Amino acid sequence: MSAQDLTGIERFAVEQKVTMMVNRYVVRALGPNDEPGPVLAVAQQKRMAFKEQVTFYTDESRTTPVFGFKARQRMDLGATYDVTDATGLPIGSFRKDFGKSLLRSTWHLESRGVTAVGQERNANIAILRRVWEVIPILGDIPVPFVFHFDFTDPNGHVVMTSERRMSLRDRYTISVPGGRLDGRVAAAMAVALDVLQSR
Repeated sequence: MSAQDLTGIERFAVEQKVTMMVNRYVVRALGPNDEPGPVLAVAQQKRMAFKEQVTFYTDESRTTPVFGFKARQRMDLGATYDVTDATGLPIGSFRKDFGKSLLRSTWHLESRGVTAVGQERNANIAILRRVWEVIPILGDIPVPFVFHFDFTDPNGHVVMTSERRMSLRDRYTISVPGGRLDGRVAAAMAVALDVLQSR
């Protein structure tokens, strides 16, 4: 399997790899019982860039880029991020709704005729996370809150879910019901939820 297989995939996993200098993520296929399958892509965040950028490669060698996302604006809390294929053609975009995200993280997602709004599934956990982060004594204690996102279209149909698993490292199970959403855009959104969530 390869990153190309993401275009019609309905279920995969994203796992953060612990490295000293960069944020790196591995996108894997999932078996029938959610057992880890082949690597579909490896993502790496570009550090010290003027605009936030994450590139996805075919494998751990990180020699062949296959898709990625990049902010249109610099240091903008409401920036739009364009998802492009290996040739630079746009395949989707997403942005954080900063106003609504003050209480419950909210994202807007678009990809080739599919539009969706994603929110944290549990409003209580969303509020608890914010309280934890603003209290000085508690804010320094890392707590891996288990939070999930559901992205629904204007008709209320789910087009993507991202579910965080209990783990010392950030691990997510991504579902794309019916494969309506391009899996590359779903993978980009899933990584962005981890990379950009606290911004």
